Amino acid sequence: MLRTSALRGGLAAAAVLAVGVGCTVRPADGGTAGADGKSGGSGAAAVAPPGSGSGTPSPSAPPRPSKNPAALPTGERSPSGSVSPSGSVPPSASAPARPPSSARTPSPGVAKPRTVMASGAESDQVRELQARLRQIGHFDRTPTGYYGTLTATAVASFQGKRGLARTGTTDSVTWEKLLGMTEKPTRDELWPPTERPVAAPDPRCLKGRVLCISKNSRTLSWMVDGKRVSSMDVRFGSEYTPTREGTFTVYWKSRHHVSTLYDTAMPYAMFFSGGQAVHYSADFAARGYTGASHGCVNVRDEQKIATLFAEVKTGDKVVIYW
Repeated sequence: MLRTSALRGGLAAAAVLAVGVGCTVRPADGGTAGADGKSGGSGAAAVAPPGSGSGTPSPSAPPRPSKNPAALPTGERSPSGSVSPSGSVPPSASAPARPPSSARTPSPGVAKPRTVMASGAESDQVRELQARLRQIGHFDRTPTGYYGTLTATAVASFQGKRGLARTGTTDSVTWEKLLGMTEKPTRDELWPPTERPVAAPDPRCLKGRVLCISKNSRTLSWMVDGKRVSSMDVRFGSEYTPTREGTFTVYWKSRHHVSTLYDTAMPYAMFFSGGQAVHYSADFAARGYTGASHGCVNVRDEQKIATLFAEVKTGDKVVIYW
């Protein structure tokens, strides 16, 4: 009776051990995953012994022995003519052995081009990109240094003409192609004085420090004692939100200003009348005169207004005229 109980206990323990060993995760179809990620067939996965990559047949599928024992070497035959268990059997001629894993060299992958510039970037390199695209007719705006939708569209146009993927992102292949087709931009190409002729200054602009702004020519001139220090393109409010005209003074400067009314950025803001200010506009830089402000004087060249912002002081005059 005790021996029967012990036997039953031993069988139960063996069953538990078998279940524990058998909890191996396998592919959903029950096969093994091959090198290319496909299923390797059904049934349990065969584990190859060390060195099996040299051509040793898989234990789960041994090759059939030759029907002519005499054709095998003496040491590989038993006295009865059958294959000796200790002998190794050459692979079947119809199923040649796979070469060692060290001899199988995978095909090298194609490296993805490195991204050089993309939408949202703002730098001198972006300005150079725009100037170079402008040289060959893909960018019809003044370089701004900001990688917006117009720049992405211009890059995609260039890529399409040259048989490249139209991503709109400037990768290393696109950039090298553009460099090879264009000349290094001059300073005037990178920093054009203005796109529009500068108007003659209003008489009120000839004395002191004045932001002299002409609605007729759509230009701003920074005047100091009657001399023009710098000029830049500007745009104004729409007919529903017009920019006020007259003589004002800069009463507040705010470098990183954000409009509380429209929740839009107004960098380098110099307020002169209520909520109206001279400031940089990324929208103006991207869309030009197709848009309008809510009454402010927009500047589209960020580098120029950054310099202007550093020079203008609270109390300096602002003259807006036709």
